[in-house]
Amino acid sequence: MASAFLRSLFSLAISLPLVAWSQSATQAAPKNGGDFSDVVQPLNKVPEGVLLVKGAWSSASDSVTPVPEGGSVTHNTFSNQYFGMNYPLPSDWEEKYKGPPPSDSGLYVLLQLRPASTFKGSIRGTILMTAQDMFFTPLPANHALDLVNYSKNHLQADYKVEMPPTPTKIADRPFTFFAYWSPAAELHWYVLATEIRCHAVEVVLSSRDTKLLENLVLDFNKIKLPAEVSPTAGNGGGTDPVCIKDYARDENLISRVDPIFTEHKFNPVPVRIIIDKEGKVKHIHFLSAFPDQAKAISDALNQWRFKKYMRDSKPVEVETGILFGRGPRLTRSSGGTPTTE
Repeated sequence: MASAFLRSLFSLAISLPLVAWSQSATQAAPKNGGDFSDVVQPLNKVPEGVLLVKGAWSSASDSVTPVPEGGSVTHNTFSNQYFGMNYPLPSDWEEKYKGPPPSDSGLYVLLQLRPASTFKGSIRGTILMTAQDMFFTPLPANHALDLVNYSKNHLQADYKVEMPPTPTKIADRPFTFFAYWSPAAELHWYVLATEIRCHAVEVVLSSRDTKLLENLVLDFNKIKLPAEVSPTAGNGGGTDPVCIKDYARDENLISRVDPIFTEHKFNPVPVRIIIDKEGKVKHIHFLSAFPDQAKAISDALNQWRFKKYMRDSKPVEVETGILFGRGPRLTRSSGGTPTTE
């Protein structure tokens, strides 16, 4: 059931990627909160005098260096300095809810949009922008295009592909476009994906109105992105550090100190670091860590020394990821469907 718009995209070699976990979203209107609910009060209130202790959370060693979750909407424009991204919101759309903190596997919810009260259309939809840290994904993927193909190959039986992953350009930058739908729910998903600084950035547009989705795809040409964008590369460089997976190997280290933990919590602690031109750790970003874990790891990493990374005979900064503790592993259920544990 491909529309003329999708066929024209295909003729122009256009493509979109899929967020696999979006398949599990139910179609019933939420009882409390959510994209289509006006009831936003929590069902349960915290009693007076009760303190909530924050557990594992994202944090960074300084407040100056941009981090992936640092984007915000100001004057109807979403800006994210880490990804070098500026996106003017579509007319009559708004950000009502902030996303959760990054997951242990490095999945970020950068932006969630829904129609504002001034929206004139009869059929609504949603816009979701995510970023998957390719250093920590448990899926068998090396870049954004791999994730798109994995999602397409593992669609549930009641979802149908409208357009397979196809290369395209958005705002003069290479993307992959992928479209699928649910005949039972009459819902369509258009997915746009590319890679920035070793993160697979995906935009998932969903609605029953394919014309609305087509207009939203065209509207995304207003977005501004860095030159390094690519579904199969996006490794930084220029004014940003060069991101290299598993760079913290013995052959690149001059000295290292192991963190000393006073208490073992057994949770994975994914960490991104930026190594300066002299081989010292200049920035530490914890995707998810308890405060005592962050302190112990920071104390250790600040003593690490790396060999200088040379490019074109000049030292450059490097960004890499290190996983402390046990990370999620890709397994297969009895039906052969990949899951994480």
